[in-house]
Amino acid sequence: MASSSIRLEGVHAAYGSVRVIHDVSIRVDSGETVALLGTNGNGKSTLIKCIMGIVPPAEGRIVAEIDGVEHNLVGMTTEQIVDLGIALVPEGRRLFPRQTVEENLYLGASRAKARANIKQNLDFCFETFPRLAERRGQLAGSMSGGEQQMLALARALMLSPRILLIDEPSVGLAPVLVSRTIDAIKQLKDHYNLTVLMAEQNFTQALRIADRGYVIVHGHIEFEGRSAEELNNNDLIRKFYLGM
Repeated sequence: MASSSIRLEGVHAAYGSVRVIHDVSIRVDSGETVALLGTNGNGKSTLIKCIMGIVPPAEGRIVAEIDGVEHNLVGMTTEQIVDLGIALVPEGRRLFPRQTVEENLYLGASRAKARANIKQNLDFCFETFPRLAERRGQLAGSMSGGEQQMLALARALMLSPRILLIDEPSVGLAPVLVSRTIDAIKQLKDHYNLTVLMAEQNFTQALRIADRGYVIVHGHIEFEGRSAEELNNNDLIRKFYLGM
């Protein structure tokens, strides 16, 4: 059976002389959805960028295991990491605003394995997000925030990923759209049997679909919740998210 997982071991990262990530070790097992929880400025996005090769770690290992083969991602280019089947839905969507919905989707199918499944993946994206099908000829930059988030998720799926990294999917969205986006992530994850790491500050919404999670504070992992229930009952969560 196909399997994919990722683990970080003792990862440190910095921007110049400013250390942002401190000795972080986390794992996402095959088929899991794991939430990386933290308020703004605590290192969630930097950690995601380390996995994608955008910010090279100063120390530590990042290992993706795909179908029994381990790949050390440290030192690999972002293109090489994407070619393994690791896709990113970046914070702020980062679409091509002057390209149409359909053109953005085709641009997502960049690796060879994805190109073989373009029609199948495109059909599923349009089935999952009917609004995108209706607006396939519309420029991405003219769409609403919620529609753009749908497109960003769909574009990542055009890659035929095995591991999906999602950075702050709720940012800039109205509450009802946040809920729909989180539901869509679960639907896509289940359909494709994806392994998902989701960085999110909306604790309540993230825990609706997460199997377990980590809380990151000032670049350190301060708590590992082995279940959504354990996260719900944690004092750190209550302090930072629930004001208790």
